[in-house]
Amino acid sequence: MKVLVVGGGGREHALVWKLKQSPRVAEVYCAPGNAGIARIAHCVDIKADDVTGILTFAWEKRIDLTVVGPEAPLSAGIVDVFNDHEMPIFGPTKKAAEIEGSKAFAKDLMRKYDIPTAAYGVFTEIEPAFQFIDKLAAARPVEAGCPCVVKADGLAAGKGVIVAADVAEAKEAVRSMLKGNAFGDAGRRVVIEEFLEGEEVSILAFTDGDHVLPMVSAQDHKRIFDGDQGPNTGGMGAYSPAPVYTEALAREVEKTVLLPTIQAMKAEGRPYRGVLYAGLMVTAQGPKVLEYNARFGDPETQPVLMRMQTDLVDVIEAILENRLEEQPIEWSSDATVCVVMAAGGYPGDYEKGKAISGLDDALPGVEVFHAGTAAKEDQIVTAGGRVLAVTAKGPTIGEAIDLAYRQVERIHFDGLQFRRDIGRRALERLQ
Repeated sequence: MKVLVVGGGGREHALVWKLKQSPRVAEVYCAPGNAGIARIAHCVDIKADDVTGILTFAWEKRIDLTVVGPEAPLSAGIVDVFNDHEMPIFGPTKKAAEIEGSKAFAKDLMRKYDIPTAAYGVFTEIEPAFQFIDKLAAARPVEAGCPCVVKADGLAAGKGVIVAADVAEAKEAVRSMLKGNAFGDAGRRVVIEEFLEGEEVSILAFTDGDHVLPMVSAQDHKRIFDGDQGPNTGGMGAYSPAPVYTEALAREVEKTVLLPTIQAMKAEGRPYRGVLYAGLMVTAQGPKVLEYNARFGDPETQPVLMRMQTDLVDVIEAILENRLEEQPIEWSSDATVCVVMAAGGYPGDYEKGKAISGLDDALPGVEVFHAGTAAKEDQIVTAGGRVLAVTAKGPTIGEAIDLAYRQVERIHFDGLQFRRDIGRRALERLQ
């Protein structure tokens, strides 16, 4: 088979790495790819959201299967275009991808079909939004303060969520989006939610539109600094499995979240095929949905795929042929940990073009997935905010953490930053 992966980040590097392990795959292409992906696949200079360019390339190269990584081409309708040309592609259609493309759509869907989530309101004007924030504050004890969550409705590269500590910060977040153009078109409508207390967990599930096959659990670390401090990012690291996600909780989530979501999308005339990502908060009242993504998460994909022992091509074909219920998946019992190495200044402004050293010195059990890198003459340099996703596998979560950080210490570029507490919650739960 000839396989094309769309995208150029750490998630796509992990997808290429996994797909290349299939004995059925002869060649892998990636558009646009990055310097790390170029070491194991053919990179093509086509942007991920250039649907016409990608279609033309796939047609000319007689690509047998296209796998879409990021959300932008999905929201742009790349799957619909490929389907119109009867070319196999893995991912949800444009209408189905709206579950990520519009947070308001996702929240309304959950309310309509009784899928557990936080109380919320959707606003395009400042005053009604401020009144809703005041209402949330009035419902909480004074001593508890009023944390709440303000989200840009559209796609914002994982950064359009502000967890406000109090009323003033929440109102400033609303003002920055609706009047300050903080996230462009994505922030012209905002979703305001009550603050949920608990522990987060990420669940990715394969689905053919009728059945779901959940993957192993993972936990992301969104904030830039240790101890979950600072602004949200696209994700500074992840690990799998998440001890908070017990077998009983997994059964509950499949019954109350995953299957109802797929059934709801079908009932809405938006049949969903591909990977559904459910970001959950495990609260005292049970699991509640924080957000959906219409694709593999990043950086959760890196540790999850490192544990997957089944051929990914087999699973994808089972989905495309509507026979997912017949497809088993085997997982390693080992733990995996991913530490993101980011450019200085991220998630704000950052410089590019910094030379990276130590990439050829990988320890056994470690994969260094490239996220924002490029080749410059005979060097690999930084080319994005999240630069590398150092992912390690070990018999226990503690051993995987240790191995990942030993690898991180071998790599250097000017201004690098990374969190030093990835996996801390898992260790605390297991003590």
